[in-house]
Amino acid sequence: MTREPAVVSGISVAHQHADVEDIDSASADNQRSAVERLLETPEVAEAFVIQTCNRAERYVVTEDPNVGSKALETPISDVPKSAIVEMGHEESLRHLLSVAAGLESLVPGEDQILGQVRDAYEDARHVDGLGPVLEEAVTKAIHVGERARTETAINEGVVSLGSAAVELADRECDLNGATALIVGAGEIATLAAKALDARAGIEDMMVANRTVPHAEHVTSTVDVSGTAIGLDALQSALEGVDLVVTATASPEPILETDAFAGAGQTVIVDIGQPRDVTPEADDFDGIDVFDLDDLEAVTAETRASREVAAEKVETIIETEYEHLLTRYKRTRADDVISSMYEGAERVKSRELQDAFGKLDLDAEQREVVEAMADSLVNQLLAAPTESLRDAAEEDDWTTIDTALRLFDPNFGGEDAPPSISTTEGKIHERLSAIADDD
Repeated sequence: MTREPAVVSGISVAHQHADVEDIDSASADNQRSAVERLLETPEVAEAFVIQTCNRAERYVVTEDPNVGSKALETPISDVPKSAIVEMGHEESLRHLLSVAAGLESLVPGEDQILGQVRDAYEDARHVDGLGPVLEEAVTKAIHVGERARTETAINEGVVSLGSAAVELADRECDLNGATALIVGAGEIATLAAKALDARAGIEDMMVANRTVPHAEHVTSTVDVSGTAIGLDALQSALEGVDLVVTATASPEPILETDAFAGAGQTVIVDIGQPRDVTPEADDFDGIDVFDLDDLEAVTAETRASREVAAEKVETIIETEYEHLLTRYKRTRADDVISSMYEGAERVKSRELQDAFGKLDLDAEQREVVEAMADSLVNQLLAAPTESLRDAAEEDDWTTIDTALRLFDPNFGGEDAPPSISTTEGKIHERLSAIADDD
């Protein structure tokens, strides 16, 4: 029976086919714990999880793709089938490259996703989730993301959720002389603060965070007058602001319904995942709440303006994708080739020791015989080596399986291949000739 190579199986719950609630349902508490849970399935050899504001994706490596698909089902049992995209081996690999390049993002080409892929890589590596297959895939994805941003214009213009949120806010309210409140102090919140700062007219900015010093750091990155506050001061702060942008990773809403009791006319852009603002807030007179789904209108324009750049990125992805597949295939062939050479080396060493025990040879003669044996092994295995590499690139696993059987660790026993017997015969012939010369 032909052995199946290790394959990648993946699932994606992302903004293209899922809403905020679906992505929330598909997300684990954190990426590391999600990887660890996947690795609890005995057949899962490797696992990788990436969760962002607009996607929750999991990848596993198994020998049987059906086992991989089953291992991925449990974490998303509560997610509608229509929100889930299942991916096979090659589709998973190509999708990872596209994600890191920014083509799958809500804001095409946004820079944050590349850092998020790096973070997910570190999380998986920390819990031993990465092996030879996903290690190669994720590092290749990061390389593609770097090329996309240095070799094309994919990240020009609106390049983050933070800046997209500000673009949307600018359309919904007059920012001239406005007071803004940023809730959160992470990367996206910081980008939103900087995007607001770049808009002429903002008069004052407050940044609220559970850890006030972190909020102070955000205020230090902008030129507009800024004040850092704790989350306990949110309700009173809402009474005097015109715009709120929320971007935290809190598992529960930061702003509950009662927080808006005294708020006046306020535009709120909630880009938290899960939601930072309770959905009922939109029922208050004067409160307009927008979320990630509402950003599609802004990002659609960005997407259209980047079509030319996206085509160049696609070319990069295709080239690197083919390199990745070739690398995988050659690695699989190299594993078989290595076993083949190890088996031949064992036979060679055994026969040389047997011959040296029967012949009285000096050091120079031993070197000649060993060199001849090495040459014979290399020449005899050169053609099979090339054939195996060709078979791997053509996905001819029947040929590779045959080689695995022939060059098993028991290689060289009673059922040793004829080619090795021929090698031994030539070694004996040459040894006899050397003895006759003496």
